[in-house]
Amino acid sequence: MKALPVICVLTLTGCAVGPDFHAPAAPETQTYTRDALSEHTVSSDAPAGAAQKFSLGQDQAPMWWHQFQSDALNRLVDEALRQSPTLAQARAKLIGARENYTALAGVTQFPGIDATLSGARQKVDPAAFGIAHVENPGPFSLFNASVSVSYAFDIFGGNRRALEASMAQVDYQSYELDAARLSIAGNVVSTAVRRASLQQQVALTQRLADAQAHQLSIMEARFSAGGVSQLDVRSQRTLLAQTRASLPPLATQLAAADHQLAILLGRAPSEADFDELTFGELHLPVDIPVTLPSTLARARPDIQASEALLHKASANVGVATANLYPQFMVSAGIGSERTRIGDIVNGLNIWNIGLNLTQPIFHGGELHAKKRAAQAAYDAAFANYRQTVLQALQQVADSLSAMQNDAQELQARAEAAQEAQASLDVATRQYAAGGISQFGLLDAQRQALTTAIDQTRAQANRFTDTAALFQALGSGVTQTSSASSL
Repeated sequence: MKALPVICVLTLTGCAVGPDFHAPAAPETQTYTRDALSEHTVSSDAPAGAAQKFSLGQDQAPMWWHQFQSDALNRLVDEALRQSPTLAQARAKLIGARENYTALAGVTQFPGIDATLSGARQKVDPAAFGIAHVENPGPFSLFNASVSVSYAFDIFGGNRRALEASMAQVDYQSYELDAARLSIAGNVVSTAVRRASLQQQVALTQRLADAQAHQLSIMEARFSAGGVSQLDVRSQRTLLAQTRASLPPLATQLAAADHQLAILLGRAPSEADFDELTFGELHLPVDIPVTLPSTLARARPDIQASEALLHKASANVGVATANLYPQFMVSAGIGSERTRIGDIVNGLNIWNIGLNLTQPIFHGGELHAKKRAAQAAYDAAFANYRQTVLQALQQVADSLSAMQNDAQELQARAEAAQEAQASLDVATRQYAAGGISQFGLLDAQRQALTTAIDQTRAQANRFTDTAALFQALGSGVTQTSSASSL
């Protein structure tokens, strides 16, 4: 046992084989789009038409959905973050990963100690041992009470690398929980905005159908009097039928948005009741902090989760490498073995101590193949990390471009709506003065309602694409504590 102190020294001073993990370098680019990012979008004289200002390099504010200034929306997001089954699943996975780490740490960092109490009824035949002409004793009982200790020395760091991989899995589940929170918040905001927009579109479309129906009744009366042709009547009927045909799809989309929102909040679809959130109470966020691409990897939990998987793959390479080297284990035991159970406590009469060394020699290429497989898994994890970063950059770039184009579309839609409303005002005055017929007034109302529907869609696009940008930047949900502090 003179080698035991040497092994202990090697265990304490030895280094872990395999690569030491280093976080990948941040993206070198400092812009998201090919063209320089404008400082602000265009503005328009309409609800949700304010110019949005982009502040590049500014940190994200927590709970970004509060910038829409809607108490009803805030309540929906808060409820989703409390009740979502998706988040409950992510929390449970994080707890499981932490417990697995604790179990592995206990079994690798500390010796295993087991107590055994056994009893057996035996009969020994001396002749079986070559002892002849001895009286054959009768059966007897043998009782044993012992304590055994075993410990595997981690000289080449295989256990440390395994613990490192387990901790990386904890980090991964922690970031997955953060990513789930971010996704839930973004989906609730987007779905709630779409639901409020659809509700307003249904109301406007119904008003449009009512106006067209009134126009049709006037036209049919004129046709009966010979004032218009049958072609004019049929054209008006076609227009009314087309408008009415657009209502069921809108109702379907509205119901689907209600059901999706209910599921996000952990409710059954039958409990979907969100009429308190109206489109008119939403406000467009105007000050938009935009994280630099070089710091995006630290802001987005999905990128951090991908990095944690890369860390785990790196540690697994170390585990596979350590398996190529000798494994040292020391074991010891002490106990009492008696023929009467009452005598077990009289003293210790058996003990053992041993050192076991296992050096892999030939396994048919298994261990080297596993090391190459671990290295390939690391290469795949690194490629996945790069792809995750590129997709994050794309999502931010898409959202930035969409927000600028949304502002331009709303500007044009607002101008069309203003012109249509101005025409309606003129038509209203002319109708009051007897200058035009009721049919002409209804036609002006139809144009105003049509442009109002288009403007509502454009406003909804600005809201949803703004929410998409906040989500793409990894903004605003309370982060879990660092798993590495365990």
